[in-house]
Amino acid sequence: MFVNGDACQISEGTSLEELLTHIHPAPQTVATAVNGDFVARAARANLRLQAGDSVACFQPIVGG
Repeated sequence: MFVNGDACQISEGTSLEELLTHIHPAPQTVATAVNGDFVARAARANLRLQAGDSVACFQPIVGG
């Protein structure tokens, strides 16, 4: 699996929320996407990551 383009090893069945807790000091402050699809904060605990997934973490852009 890849996180922001870097290879990362995780245990099978790890949730996106668990991954973020380990790699980001303030996971609630970032937006996330898995395989190019946005994942809302409320859905992170139920999204189980698989080999080959690509996770992106980024600062949300707010504006008008």
